Amino acid sequence: MSPTKTPITVAYGDGIGPEIMDATLRILDAAGAQLEPEVIEIGEKVYKSGSKAGIQPSDWESLRRTKIFLKSPITTPQGGGFKSLNVTARTTLGLFANVRPCQAYYPYVDTKHPALDLVIIRENEEDLYTGIEHRQTDQVYQCLKLISRPGCEKIIRYAFEYARAYNRKKVTCFTKDNIMKMTDGLFRKVFDEIAKEYPDIQSEHWIIDIGSALLADEPERFGVIVTLNLYGDIISDIAAQIAGSVGMGGSANVGDQCAMFEAIHGSAPDIAGSGIANPSGLLNGAIMMLVHIGQGEVAARVHNAWLRTIEEGIHTGDIYQEGVSKQRVGTKEFADAVIERLGQQPQHFRAVSYASAPRPIHITPGVPPAQQKELVGVDVFLDWKEGNADELGTRLSTLRDSSLHLKMITNRGVKVYPEGMPETFCTDHWRCRFVSRNGEGIANQATLQLLTLLNEQGFDFIKTENLYTFDGQPGYSLGQGE
Repeated sequence: MSPTKTPITVAYGDGIGPEIMDATLRILDAAGAQLEPEVIEIGEKVYKSGSKAGIQPSDWESLRRTKIFLKSPITTPQGGGFKSLNVTARTTLGLFANVRPCQAYYPYVDTKHPALDLVIIRENEEDLYTGIEHRQTDQVYQCLKLISRPGCEKIIRYAFEYARAYNRKKVTCFTKDNIMKMTDGLFRKVFDEIAKEYPDIQSEHWIIDIGSALLADEPERFGVIVTLNLYGDIISDIAAQIAGSVGMGGSANVGDQCAMFEAIHGSAPDIAGSGIANPSGLLNGAIMMLVHIGQGEVAARVHNAWLRTIEEGIHTGDIYQEGVSKQRVGTKEFADAVIERLGQQPQHFRAVSYASAPRPIHITPGVPPAQQKELVGVDVFLDWKEGNADELGTRLSTLRDSSLHLKMITNRGVKVYPEGMPETFCTDHWRCRFVSRNGEGIANQATLQLLTLLNEQGFDFIKTENLYTFDGQPGYSLGQGE
């Protein structure tokens, strides 16, 4: 009786995507992977047919049924209105964890860091990648950075569980909590809380700028790095590049129910159809897929054959080195070489074993106790071009029929009233903070009354943000003197 095959959804993508997918699937089939592919079309053709998401609505059914997505890179058309399919898939399917192993393959792939061997685990659903942007004035645009406690807890727990499952000794957190004290500050706080539950794993924190510098200079000091969405996107490409080639890296996007596996590089349309693309990135993503679906022995067979191919100097042009490489090959020939070495072990690299691969890690975030929430003021954002900060402050201070009074005005985050500096450059976008006159909490009606007065005075208010305290602690960034 033949083993039960695992249904997976496959997308050949754009550019070099079809070539590297053909090579990858041939290798998996030759290795004995028990897969039942369902092919869907995504990417440029679908975008141009009128789908802003790059995928037909009917194809979501395949993804929801198989719950496993092996995806080649795609091309997103230039211009506004087209959504990133990667971001859409990650958020729609709840793929909260992006996992990018990064390893050096020296001396066969040139690198200054032969001992590099780390994993970057990036939060995948929040941060600036939610894509909530607005143009608010002639001069100013905004992008909202959204961070949630459940989102932080899920990705940070996943990082520690991953480290424990794969015998990694240290988890490092990267944030910018010295500047973004509330959003990145929450991520850092949750990291410190959860780290205490894993005394067997060393934990540390770095500010993202110096952390990135250390990653580029001393990557050997890191084991698992966990960070927010934007930072993780940037540093994972840095790590892949200093390891030797972005084209070698695979990626997993893992959720509680579904998972997506891909190469980290793009569709490379400039070399599409020439047969020279390196399939290693997608193949390494597929190896992660095999481990995820419980076919660890096949994953090890493929991985070890791939390592043997690399160390025997059979290389595609992107990593070919005179004096090191033995044979320059194309996409098909590289796949043939890996297939020929199935069942062989690497001689220079340490052989890989996935026989005891962990089960998929499922995370259920805790629910913190509710806090006493009180409305204490409102930030009103104005589009105003009629004068300077002092003139605006004087006009707003004359609004006497409101239970709120003006406390300060900022422009691009810099306090400009009262006691602003004349040297400060200002745009047409003003944040005006109003708080209770008596220092007590207010009702929503007070905000509505204030907006009515501003409207009557001819002010163009473009946005409001309520100011709350939680158990008496401010739930908003404080200005100078607050």
